Amino acid sequence: MKKAVIWLSITLLTLAGCAPSLNNNEDEVVPKKDEAKQQEKSIVPSYQLSEENYRTILPYRTSASRGVITNQMMNRMDIGEMETGLRRLSKEYYDPEKYFFEEGQYLTSDMLYKWLDRNLTKDQLEKTLKKRVEQLEENGQKVDEEDKEAIRKELQLGLNPAIANDKSKDQQENNPKYLTHILEHNFLKKNKDDTVELVGASIGIAMKSDYAFQTEVGGTTYHKKIDKETMLKKGKEIAQTVLERVRKIEELSDIPIMFALYREEDQGSPVPGSYVAKTGVSGGDMKIGDWETVQEENILFPSDEGEEKYYDQQQLVKDFGDKIQEYFPNYVGVIGDGFYINEELQKLTLTIPLEFYGKGEVVGFTQYTYGLVKEMFQDYYELEVKIKSNEKMESVIYRDAGEKEPTVHIFDK
Repeated sequence: MKKAVIWLSITLLTLAGCAPSLNNNEDEVVPKKDEAKQQEKSIVPSYQLSEENYRTILPYRTSASRGVITNQMMNRMDIGEMETGLRRLSKEYYDPEKYFFEEGQYLTSDMLYKWLDRNLTKDQLEKTLKKRVEQLEENGQKVDEEDKEAIRKELQLGLNPAIANDKSKDQQENNPKYLTHILEHNFLKKNKDDTVELVGASIGIAMKSDYAFQTEVGGTTYHKKIDKETMLKKGKEIAQTVLERVRKIEELSDIPIMFALYREEDQGSPVPGSYVAKTGVSGGDMKIGDWETVQEENILFPSDEGEEKYYDQQQLVKDFGDKIQEYFPNYVGVIGDGFYINEELQKLTLTIPLEFYGKGEVVGFTQYTYGLVKEMFQDYYELEVKIKSNEKMESVIYRDAGEKEPTVHIFDK
């Protein structure tokens, strides 16, 4: 396989303004060759924010499919969780102490939009093929049977079910779009001869839990709920097809790949969905084996699910809100998001929307809330309290797991 190689020569450079790190070394300046064979200087940072964070090659190369996720996923909460969750799961396969992180460089926007579309029925395929051939011939290009077969393959890349009539409510309900997005992450390793090469990838596959559709523009929006069992079955089938396709990409043909299935929440949910299954594929393998269940979930507080599964945390959030309401009558409620792994709380995020009439009120409210945080919340999980007004962040109270004293920041503007 042709490796993705960046040539390095080591010199020393102090990266101004870097945060303290575990590795107190200076960064390596890395000349790397671009497609025109001209050298440009890049940096392999020695600074690492923590053992749990990957270092990156600089200048930072953005994803080859940049922007696709924001066009495909309707809930912004899901966008963030899908990206951070994939990095979190990748740590089990690619040690942050040994590997560098890079956004996906091989699944392009054009490629993904074709994969995320619906496949075509036989009639749709032939009609589209005919139109494409006519356009090519009008431009003076001869099209033989081999060309037609290549066009057919290109037109049959959609991984969502084909549908004969998108104005039919029954057909839409019986053939929902399951797949929303495919996210690629790359991992690189530095070699002894001062090169770095692509040694692994992770691919996240986002699947819908709720398919919203219309049968006419501006008409009624219908919803088709997709149960978890069906979502997993379809997601695993799609992952196998994606594996077969990415193995045809030279750089991804024989490296290990981790696949993870992400179950989205519905569009209006105040909390994101979560990854529900993962699997690793060895370098060069063309078949996915067994999948492992991922025990992660984001729970909304207050909610029926929160009360049923995590009553103590739900009651804690309620008591916290009651304490605030005693002294601030314009308080309207607190929204909690509990992130759990194997049913153990890892992070609790509390958002408090309030209407303020002056900075003094913001300071007073933040001080009072800070006191409640210290009194009421245990320190074995990460805690973040966001105090907002009219969608503007006024202040933040933050505490890492294991820390006794929270950190407070009040925004000036």
